[in-house]
Amino acid sequence: CLIGAPISDPAALVRAKLQSIEKGTVPRGSTVIFTSAELTAYARSVLPATVPQGVRDPRLELGNGTATGYALIDFLKLQQNTETPWLIAKLIQGERPVKVTAKIESARGKATVFLERVEISGIGVSGYTLQFLIDNFFRPLYPNAKINQPFDLAACVDHLEVSPAAARVIIRK
Repeated sequence: CLIGAPISDPAALVRAKLQSIEKGTVPRGSTVIFTSAELTAYARSVLPATVPQGVRDPRLELGNGTATGYALIDFLKLQQNTETPWLIAKLIQGERPVKVTAKIESARGKATVFLERVEISGIGVSGYTLQFLIDNFFRPLYPNAKINQPFDLAACVDHLEVSPAAARVIIRK
C-alpha cells in the first residue's frame, strides 16, 4: 500500500494517493489507481472549499479515454459578487443538471483535456455560449486550468490511462 494503513474514506484515500504522487514517494514503474467512486467522493469533499454554493451532487464516470462529470449547478450562485446582465440572468437562473464530457490524452509527462460535450438541462452547448460559460463561470474559479491545451503532470508521472474501470497514473521507470 502506498500510504501505510488502509483508509476507509474514499476522499481521504484519493488525497493520500495524490500526496504520494506529488511528493514523489510512489515507487518507480508503479501504477496508482483511482476509481470513479473515489474520484466522486474526492470531488464532493473538495468542491465546497472552491465553490461554497451553486454546485450540488457532483459525480464522475470514467470511459475509454474519457471522463464525464455530472452535477446540479446554479450558475448565478457561482457568480457570487459579479453583476450579470438581466437577460443572461433570466436564462441561467435556477439549478440545472449539467453534464460535461472530456477526452483525456496523455504521454511523456503531459496530459491534455479536450472538452467534447457540455449539456445543460439535456441541451448541448457549444460555440459562443460555451465560451461565455467557461469565461464567466469556470475561469474565475480555476484561472490556471488548461482546456484543449497540454499541461505538465507531476514530475514522477509518465502518463495517465483512463478506462471505465479506473483512471491509472503511470509512474516513470
